[in-house]
Amino acid sequence: MKPQLIQGTRDFSPSEVFKRQYIFDKLRTIFIKYGFQPLETPAMEALETLTGKYGDEGDQLLFKILNNGLDRPEKHAKARVDFETLLSGKLVKEITERALRYDLTVPFARYVVMNRNEIAFPFKRYQIQPVWRGDKPQRGRYREFFQCDVDVIGSNSLLYEAELIQIYDEAFNALNIDVIIRLNNRKVLEGLAIEVGYPEKFVEITVAIDKLDKIGWDGVKKELEQKGIGSDGFEKIKQIVSSEKLEDLKSAFSENNAVGQKGLEELNTVMTYLDNYSFQNKLQLDFTLARGLSYYTGCIFEVVTDCNAPGQESVKMGSIGGGGRYDNLTGVFGWDGNSGVGVSFGADRIYDVLLELNRFDAVPENTTQLFFMAFDEASQHFAFRMVQKARAAGINTDIYPEPAKFQKQMKYADKRKFPMVVIVGESELLSGNLTVKDMKTGEQQSMNIDALIEFVKSRV
Repeated sequence: MKPQLIQGTRDFSPSEVFKRQYIFDKLRTIFIKYGFQPLETPAMEALETLTGKYGDEGDQLLFKILNNGLDRPEKHAKARVDFETLLSGKLVKEITERALRYDLTVPFARYVVMNRNEIAFPFKRYQIQPVWRGDKPQRGRYREFFQCDVDVIGSNSLLYEAELIQIYDEAFNALNIDVIIRLNNRKVLEGLAIEVGYPEKFVEITVAIDKLDKIGWDGVKKELEQKGIGSDGFEKIKQIVSSEKLEDLKSAFSENNAVGQKGLEELNTVMTYLDNYSFQNKLQLDFTLARGLSYYTGCIFEVVTDCNAPGQESVKMGSIGGGGRYDNLTGVFGWDGNSGVGVSFGADRIYDVLLELNRFDAVPENTTQLFFMAFDEASQHFAFRMVQKARAAGINTDIYPEPAKFQKQMKYADKRKFPMVVIVGESELLSGNLTVKDMKTGEQQSMNIDALIEFVKSRV
C-alpha cells in the first residue's frame, strides 16, 4: 500500500513540532499573564451541538462521523445513506449523531452551560486545540488545523475588548510579526444601513463592503446596484466607511440613529481604555471590516500581516487572527443573557508566516543537551552509568544504543543536531574523565561527570 496524507492535513517533523510549540508557548505565556485559565474539550461533539451555529456554509463543512452500528442498533439496519441530506448539514440521527469540532467557541459555550454552577464569572479561558473543516485546501487553509482562543464570558464590560487588543499586540510582538489590528463594530455597520436608507439591506451592503480590498469601489458599486441601491446610496456608503476617525462618523450619523451611535460609543470606550497603552503594532479603525456578522453583535477584530519577507514586497496571507463580541453566547444552549467576547489566533497561518520570514532561527531543533557514545561493551556500561547521573541532575541526555564505529555514531549525532557529544573509550574508562566535544565549535575538553554536569548547567 502506498502511504499518503489526507488532502488538507500535514505531518510535522520533530524540528517543525519544536517551532509550533514555540508559537504555542509564546501565546500561552501571554494568555496566563492576562488571567486566562486553560480549558480542553473533546474532539467530537454531538452533531446537534454544532449544526446551525456557523450558517449554511459552515454546516456543510462539518466533518460528520458515521454511526458504527452499535449506537442505534434498532435503526441501523434500516438506515439508508442520503448523501444530499448529509452534505446539506441536516441532522440524520440514523446515520450520524456526532461531528468533529468546527471551532473552539461553540464547545466553550456548551461547556459553560453544563458547568455554570462550578464556574466563577466572568470566566476567562484560553484553549489551544485542533479543529476540523471540510474546506477546499489551499495556501493558509487546511482541513485540520490548530486554533488558539481566548474568551471571556459573563460580562458586558468593554474593558475586555481593550485587553484582547493588547493581547494581540503583545503576542505578535513576542512572535516578531508586524501586524495591523483592525477594529470595527457591528452596530456601526447596522447604523450605516439605516443612515443610507436601506436598513433591510444590511447584509447585502456589508457583504459588498467586505469585498472592497478584492474588487475595489467600482466593484462594490456594481454589486450594490444589483441589490437595488442607487448611486446616491453608494456615494453615502463610500463617504461613511472611508472615514478614519470616530469624530468623522459621529457627524455622519444622525442623532436619531440609535444603533449607529451606540456602536460609535462602544468603539470610543474601547479606545479610551487604550489611551495610555503603547502599541508595538498598528491599531486601525476600519469601518469596512464585516466579518462574523451572523454571530458577532458588537466589536469585531481582525489581524493581518504588515511585514515583508526576504525578496518580497509583503507576506501574502489572509487574516491570522480574528474575533468579536457575542451578546448571547450561551443562548443557543438555553441559558440566555450571557455576553462574551473573544479572539482567535490562526496558529497554522502564523507558522507559515514565521517560516516565510525566516524567524525560527532562535528555536532549538533539539532539546537534548548531551549525547554519549561508546566503542566497546565495557565503555558502553560505564557511559550508561554516567548518563543516569546526568539525567538525575536534570540534564536532557541521550546515548547511542550499542557500541559502534566512531564515524557511524558521529553521523547520527550530526543528523540529530546534538550540541555536545561525550566520547567514552578505553582511556576514558580507565581515567574516569570524559571527552566532551562542542559540535558547533569542534572544541574538545576532558572532565569528570560532576564537572561536566556543572559545565552544562552553567551554559544553560
